[in-house]
Amino acid sequence: MELRGRIKVTRRRVLALGLALAVLVGLGGAAVAFGGEQPVRVEERFLTMPEAPGSSATVSIDTSFFTTGSSPRPAVLLAHGFGGSKADEVGEAQQLARSGYAVLTWSARGFGRSTGKIGLNAQDGEVQDVKHLVDWLAQRPEVQLDGPGDPDVGITGASYGGAISLLAAAADPRIKAIAPVITWWDLSQALFPQNLQGPGAPDGVFKKLWAGIFFTSGSAGDLTASTTGKPAPARPAAGPPGCGRFTDELCAMYDRVATAGRPDADAVALLRKSSPSTFASGIKVPTLVVQGQQDSLFPLDQGDQMARAIAANGAPVSVDWFAGGHDGGTETSDRVNGRITAWFDHYLKKNGADTGPAFRVTRTGGVDSTGFQAVLRGADADHYPGLGGTQTRQVQLTGAQQTVANPPGGAPPAISTLPGLGALAQASQLGLGLSLDFPGQSATFDSAPLATGVQLTGSPTVRLDVAADRPDAVLFAKLYDLGPDGKQVLPQQLAAPVRISGSGTVALPAVDHAFAAGHRLRLVLAATDLAYASPAAPATYRVSVTGPLTLPVDPGLHVEPTPLPARTWVLPLLALAAAAALLLTARRRRAVGPPDPALAEVPLQITGLSKRYKGSTDRYAVRELSLRVERGQVLGLLGPNGAGKTTTLRMLMGLIRPDAGEIRIFGHAVRPGAPVLSRVGAFVEGAGFLPHLSGRANLELYWRATGRPAADAHLAEALEIADLGEALDRAVRTYSQGMRQRLAIAQAMLGLPDLLILDEPTNGLDPPQIREMREVMIRYAATGRTVIVSSHLLAEVEQTCTHLVVMDRGRLVTAGEVSAIVGAGELLLVGTPASFGPAELATAAEKAGALDGIGEVEVVGHGLLVRLDGMTATELIAELVRLDVPVERAGPHRRLEDAFLALIGGNG
Repeated sequence: MELRGRIKVTRRRVLALGLALAVLVGLGGAAVAFGGEQPVRVEERFLTMPEAPGSSATVSIDTSFFTTGSSPRPAVLLAHGFGGSKADEVGEAQQLARSGYAVLTWSARGFGRSTGKIGLNAQDGEVQDVKHLVDWLAQRPEVQLDGPGDPDVGITGASYGGAISLLAAAADPRIKAIAPVITWWDLSQALFPQNLQGPGAPDGVFKKLWAGIFFTSGSAGDLTASTTGKPAPARPAAGPPGCGRFTDELCAMYDRVATAGRPDADAVALLRKSSPSTFASGIKVPTLVVQGQQDSLFPLDQGDQMARAIAANGAPVSVDWFAGGHDGGTETSDRVNGRITAWFDHYLKKNGADTGPAFRVTRTGGVDSTGFQAVLRGADADHYPGLGGTQTRQVQLTGAQQTVANPPGGAPPAISTLPGLGALAQASQLGLGLSLDFPGQSATFDSAPLATGVQLTGSPTVRLDVAADRPDAVLFAKLYDLGPDGKQVLPQQLAAPVRISGSGTVALPAVDHAFAAGHRLRLVLAATDLAYASPAAPATYRVSVTGPLTLPVDPGLHVEPTPLPARTWVLPLLALAAAAALLLTARRRRAVGPPDPALAEVPLQITGLSKRYKGSTDRYAVRELSLRVERGQVLGLLGPNGAGKTTTLRMLMGLIRPDAGEIRIFGHAVRPGAPVLSRVGAFVEGAGFLPHLSGRANLELYWRATGRPAADAHLAEALEIADLGEALDRAVRTYSQGMRQRLAIAQAMLGLPDLLILDEPTNGLDPPQIREMREVMIRYAATGRTVIVSSHLLAEVEQTCTHLVVMDRGRLVTAGEVSAIVGAGELLLVGTPASFGPAELATAAEKAGALDGIGEVEVVGHGLLVRLDGMTATELIAELVRLDVPVERAGPHRRLEDAFLALIGGNG
């Protein structure tokens, strides 16, 4: 090639060119996006409104108005949950404001600094307040109007806020779009569920624990502190003792039903006045229904009724089942919040934004090694199948008629849901099942082992025949997943209450759950449940199953790729680094042996590897290291500073030579520039992008630099990983840090390397970014490839890795599976709320220590450290609940950190 004359190619010029390119790449990685988030202006004020239509009495509603400018824009009303206030919505309000909306939040009547009494979103109370808020928005110059007095406005909120979204949309035609989240459709059915299908079913079963939490939180005094710094208007006197801020009518209703344990006609009528189902015909606006799968307060059937009724009015409806709810959750709100914003973008801004699929469900693909973090992925469809699915599968259950006793006083009760304890409500997914059914108080019917797996999506049904020695029977139906090892899991910890006499079809809880081949389905019908009111009088029920178990399925659901991580550390130009290493060393390459056919399928084998420090004959960075890594493993390389981890990785990548020993990758000996290194990908700290080029051009340039055929790049897969949309064709200098990291992981995985090496991949990432990085490593290894990760974050290694290698002072300390190194953990740490005082903890420790199967109990902080001696963790937690010990969390006490420090003698 000629450029103004012939240039002589020399070793020095090649090295200089390589170093210059490396510097240029480094400068590209150092570029930062200037500018920050738009400042949000907040205006705080109290708005005075009539206490009731036509009334001269008034209430004061505490509001906050968020904008980023003065030009007209659509508005969003953002409502808070029950027991909260406008202060809870500040973060989301700011994000919506930065997304181009004028946002109004407020504290509902009786909450925060607002006056008035809680009417559970009454038509003549809270619903009228929202109409006045819309009036106020219509007068603001920052709010876009569709006509005089008609602002372009949507409304969203969770739980209590979700219900007001629905009720306000029915009452005020100026509301153009809504996004209710984890809320109720029929409040009487939610608090008194009855899962017996068909007309003429008797009243439901009182959900006493949730109802108690619901009403007690509203009966408190000043629920939240002021966030305005301004004096609040005078508050009216409270109602009768114990009513707090509730209206007298609601207070009297709760007292009646809580005492009786079942609803009366007046109670049902009052609750239906606060139910969107009563006003269903008036909800005709685009609705995004977000309902939680981990929600025993407002389960999926509430969202199902909501979606079907609004769709019947001709309005666009999408349904999203996310992995969360009132019982806690494993899915963060980021995805849901983004989808709500897109919903408003489409229907308020009318910019054609993608609103997502008509139906989406978040699925858990198991849990990580801590047992406390689920791995999530999604499935979607262009239609909402409802709770009956698009197809059904029938499973026969075996078992003759069984006799079930309802104990006097309904005690001791069985356990399914523990309302308000989100961490424990997820225990069935985490290997610490809390469900408890008592012999003699429950009937059990099992299926044969499944020949093929089944993905249940919806509400199963089964026909029962129940004979009772009293007018009716109260039963709690639960569908367990029974593994070949006898371990049973109750999906989402949900039970279906049913009041039945004679024959009838029972709808079991709606869930999305995969039953694996070889597993059995177990139907349990229990006479009691801790979360519900059971009859106090003793009774005997004779129970039989008179038909197959019908499982709704939807095979048309498209399973999304497992969520791809958005952040990683960047892969430099590995080929350039290897070439530089070749040029910088003056040693002659040592002769290497031929490939070893016996190791052709082994990603990595290291034998007797040693490396001395430069100029030293007796100080070793790595000494006599031997290990073997198999396909599908995620291997964690651990050790304190100076243990030799980075030196080992540099030798593994061919960047430096060992003084002794051998490294073989898929049977080939490693040396600088070895062809087998093309099967290795690596992350090391530092970026590697040319800022003036687009993301796509950077990927193409990198691959061309490797000298490998374009067809081997698997560019389409890499672009899918990047998930940058239109930004892929923009200059990298315009990218945010998260976008750069998404591009980096695409670059690292070009060619889909069989062995991926990561040195401190989570360094500098925040917890959500670390979680995403963790998921990509696990998924990558699941394809049959291998990942090696070196990290100082022991908790992350424990959650991510299947195997460990621990080094100290250059030597191998131990190697093996994570579970074997960490140990089974005979100590169980049980956490209690901070409000559970020292004296109460001491009493709890004494009670727990007296139980059979417990070795010793020690008070540690706000919890108990329990040494198990025969009793299982599940049995212990059940006993603590019975002893009135409020369990907030539980888990093995021994962690990787303990094992690591023990192995290296505390030298880290």
